[in-house]
Amino acid sequence: MAADALSGIPSAEAEDEDYLQLLGSRVRDARNRLALSRKALAARSGVSERYLAQLESGHGNISILLLRQVARALDTTLPELLREEQDRPIEFTLLLQYLDKLSPKKLLQAKNILISAFGEQNPAERRNRIALIGLRGAGKSTLGRLLAERLALPFIELDDEVEREAGVPLAEIFSLYGQNAYRRLERRCLERVLESHERAIIAAGGGLVNDAATYELLRSTCYTVWLRCTPEEHMQRVIAQGDLRPMSGREEAMADLRRILAERHDLYSMADAIVDTSGRSAEDALAQLLSLHNADS
Repeated sequence: MAADALSGIPSAEAEDEDYLQLLGSRVRDARNRLALSRKALAARSGVSERYLAQLESGHGNISILLLRQVARALDTTLPELLREEQDRPIEFTLLLQYLDKLSPKKLLQAKNILISAFGEQNPAERRNRIALIGLRGAGKSTLGRLLAERLALPFIELDDEVEREAGVPLAEIFSLYGQNAYRRLERRCLERVLESHERAIIAAGGGLVNDAATYELLRSTCYTVWLRCTPEEHMQRVIAQGDLRPMSGREEAMADLRRILAERHDLYSMADAIVDTSGRSAEDALAQLLSLHNADS
């Protein structure tokens, strides 16, 4: 990369030239992979050979609309052409194309094969995303926001993402479409969050652990923490949040709560860490979360 003779820092003009060279080589390589002549690409994209020649040589400041036509003609996307980082190895691109054609079941099998051959992702890398799990009332929202603020990371409430996706409140999703539809929405929203956030604090829905594939995805991409507390505190916190429904049948609601906790205990216990929030202040629990985050930093 060219640099200013005095400072040694690349000039803006030099950086622009380097980027145009990268863009040109990316278009040329994509055309060659499809075994297209420049004339054939011109006919396919509606962009003149002259423009394409300038583009591929790194001297063409082509308009975004024309470049979109070129991307479509090359069976790729505009963001893929425009990204500023260097190209990945061709094997990576071919692997993605192959995986894209697999069913969800076979994708999971492929993932397990890769883990078996090359090992799981480094837990230290997974700490870039911290996912809080547990029942409602455990402190996921409160502690999640505090932790995100302290670490200067985005805080994402997965249930909020599901509501936005569906356009209706959670209760209506269950009543209108059923639990299976909700789980599909939850999985889709989690995938989108993971794709768009390399670093984040995520508060997962209490029942996410019941969907094996979604929970496995969360555990393999995030550092998971089970926020645990006693059934009594769960109940008190839910009521404090303004939900008075348990008050009408307190004994029955408490029995249901204990049953759910017992059923999910082994699943929640699969988390990387457990923080018990029973009888503790938010500041105290936050300090423990921060210590977990800093342990391998």
